[in-house]
Amino acid sequence: MKRDLMEILACPVCKGQLQLTVREENAQEIVSGDLYCAKCNEHYPIEDTIPNLLPPQLRAQMK
Repeated sequence: MKRDLMEILACPVCKGQLQLTVREENAQEIVSGDLYCAKCNEHYPIEDTIPNLLPPQLRAQMK
C-alpha cells in the first residue's frame, strides 16, 4: 500500500479517519501493518501490500 492512500482512505463502516501502524515497509510501499478506526474500534489488516477494507462481518465470512 502506498502511503499516499492514507489521504483518501476512510473506514468502510463509519467513514471515520483511519490510523496507520506499519509492521514492514520497503522503499516504495507498506508491506504489512494495520489500519485502525478509533470511532468503530475496528482494525483492518494490510498484508502483502494490500489493505483489506472489508467490513468485519464480511471478513469473518471469507475465512
